[in-house]
Amino acid sequence: MMQVQVVKSKIHRVTVTESNLDYIGSITIDRDLMDAADILPGERVYIVDNNNGERFDTYAISGERGSGMICLNGAAARKVQKGDIVIIMSYAIMPYDEAKTFKPSVIFPDTATNKLVK
Repeated sequence: MMQVQVVKSKIHRVTVTESNLDYIGSITIDRDLMDAADILPGERVYIVDNNNGERFDTYAISGERGSGMICLNGAAARKVQKGDIVIIMSYAIMPYDEAKTFKPSVIFPDTATNKLVK
């Protein structure tokens, strides 16, 4: 049976609030955003920086709920700057027939605050 990789989750256009070069790695994401986009702690995520074109992957860790935190840690901190606009995505592998009707979780937070728009 053929398997395909499709977008599972997307946080579209959030602002990097900090970077921490001395942390061991990952991206810290406000837990409210993770839940809304259906991203799990430890899940592999892909980051696209709209300001400089960088594309890279890392894993998600939970940040404080309601904080709006988007913090790149470790080596990833060298790829972005505070204030950059990023898109965070995760993918899933599934059977072709399931992928044809699958609907990803896509959220569009307020870019100024990184809070969910109600």
